[in-house]
Amino acid sequence: MSAWSLAFVPTLVRRERASLAATLLAPVMALVIATALNLGLYILMGRDPVAVVYAMLFEPFLSWASFSEVLLKAGPLLLIAQGLAIGFRAKVFNIGAEGQFILGAIFASAIPVWFPQATGQWIWPAMLLLGAIGGALWASLTAFWRVRLNANEILVSLMLSLVAAQLLNYLLLGPWKDPNGFNFPQSVMFQYDAMVPTLIAGTRVNVSFLITLAFSVAAWIFMQRSFIGYKLQVGGLAPRAAGYAGFREGWAIWLSLLIGGFAAGLAGAAEVAGPLGQLQRSVASGYGYAAIIVAYLGGLHPIGIVISGLVMAVIYIGGDNAMVSANLPIAAVRVFQGSLLLAYLIAVAFVRYRLEWRRAAHRSPS
Repeated sequence: MSAWSLAFVPTLVRRERASLAATLLAPVMALVIATALNLGLYILMGRDPVAVVYAMLFEPFLSWASFSEVLLKAGPLLLIAQGLAIGFRAKVFNIGAEGQFILGAIFASAIPVWFPQATGQWIWPAMLLLGAIGGALWASLTAFWRVRLNANEILVSLMLSLVAAQLLNYLLLGPWKDPNGFNFPQSVMFQYDAMVPTLIAGTRVNVSFLITLAFSVAAWIFMQRSFIGYKLQVGGLAPRAAGYAGFREGWAIWLSLLIGGFAAGLAGAAEVAGPLGQLQRSVASGYGYAAIIVAYLGGLHPIGIVISGLVMAVIYIGGDNAMVSANLPIAAVRVFQGSLLLAYLIAVAFVRYRLEWRRAAHRSPS
């Protein structure tokens, strides 16, 4: 025989309306939780947690030279994240920004590699434009497979990033390899006119940072004040309602991926025409993946992304400092970034849902 018994089980119930204060507080709480968790990890590793936190979160602000590197690092993170967030809000998940970033760097490098003697102030703007086109073209492959063949854009874009990395290796180990580069996998050094002008004297911050800020403003106008941006958001929030209203899903997928690819390609072009000054394998430094964290940590809002981009840049530069002064391995820095995203997703879940204990009846043997 069996008998019925009652048990209480936890259930997430969606809130009718998320609190604005809780929404704004979520990324702050995520940063606090991630910092606390990683402090425990550093203690288990035998590192001085005070020294690590000081190097990672305070040293980047102690000198203008350090903070200028934060601004330099924030540029590509912000640019890529703003482009990705537009697609994410439309529920188009472009995870391949790293590959689009690499293709942007490759396309931009074609001018100084093929025309190393060219001069003129037209070169670096042409490189940025060509890089943005390259990133958009690479993203268009994902859009084609998603719209025409119904392939998952997450998998396609991610796999294309691996293809892009191999294409970069082929060029740097083959036709684009510098013959005078002592057999290093890198291109020739770019000429002066192929470099983006410096924005702040005495630092490596260049004009591309202004382009990033302009793109952030344009992203805000596009998503908050334009009808096209409104259609993308409606398509993401209520796809059936958007379909009844005549909004085409395929059009939204193409537009979202092309914008994301354009931004990532532009960031890749600015990287090779800015701090690197040549095409190297190190250009694939993970900006495309870190920008996903930046986009979500900023709540997929252009203003929030600016703040989260600066926070992530501080972690990058502070992590480099901690590796030197506190003997922290690079993997620990990446764990910090990943735990930050995880903590934010958990915090947002409790902003949008509340936990209730409900009775559930089940049969038990007697």
